[in-house]
Amino acid sequence: MGMTFEYYLSFLDYSQMPEFMQKYLHTESIERLRYVSYFCGMNYASPFVYDFSESITRFDHSLSVALLVYRYTHNRLKTIAGLCHDIATPCFSHVIDYMNGDYVKQESTEEYTRRVILSDKSLLKCFREDGINPEDIINYKKFSVVDNDRPKLCADRLDGIILTGLFWAKNLVISDIEDILSSVHVFRNEFGEDELGFMNAEIARRIVKVSDEIDAFCHSKEDIYMMELLARITKLGIETGLYTYDDLYFVGEKDIFSMLKRSKDKTIIKKLSEFRNIKPEEIPEIIIDGLKVRDLNPLVRGKRLL
Repeated sequence: MGMTFEYYLSFLDYSQMPEFMQKYLHTESIERLRYVSYFCGMNYASPFVYDFSESITRFDHSLSVALLVYRYTHNRLKTIAGLCHDIATPCFSHVIDYMNGDYVKQESTEEYTRRVILSDKSLLKCFREDGINPEDIINYKKFSVVDNDRPKLCADRLDGIILTGLFWAKNLVISDIEDILSSVHVFRNEFGEDELGFMNAEIARRIVKVSDEIDAFCHSKEDIYMMELLARITKLGIETGLYTYDDLYFVGEKDIFSMLKRSKDKTIIKKLSEFRNIKPEEIPEIIIDGLKVRDLNPLVRGKRLL
């Protein structure tokens, strides 16, 4: 855990985490997320293309989302739903959506949520102890503070903006964190849903600007090419019998990447070398129609900013 992420957690009262959350952090499925990178496996990519300031995992993201939800709702069920919202994230995250051809919503891997949750005995034990129906966690999207459709804001989306802004796009700095979190509030939106928004319009506009800049990063030829390249490599690993599609959901990225590095397949060796060493000037133009757009129009004191 890096210093900047620790600082972020300090504003989410990590040191005073609610006791009910702690046992969930040690369940098998949540622990696995420690070995799934937040930035879609690009920490293994060419350092000439990516320069992340800290190594962030899906576990880190899940933890900070849960703490965000608890900070603004103090609701146990919604907090656990936030913690488990990415429980079925496969190795290399949205790269697998690319592999599956799901460029628009990037949700193709979420079908595994039910299977992952119901196969984790340690997690189900926690649910029984807390009187939680697994279906409520499987269907976490019904909690609009945890997850909702764009251009609305939710804990998952806000945390994603903060993490990406701090550690990849670098259009946020540590001093922004307190200003952002102190302005966040839960409002009732025009659809009758609870939604995160801001008390301060200037902060809201800043978050929209940061989000738009992140969207530009994700639509850059460099990121699209590298995501597609890792998607092809991952698919080749399946086709050559190194691992199965299911393995992507139940093992860690280092294990999958180690299998790829040990492969004797000439195509895998060539493409893996390209993935790890390519320079920005060597990346060709690539266009994918309908690539996910990260639009955002948050609430300010209960009204849409834009």
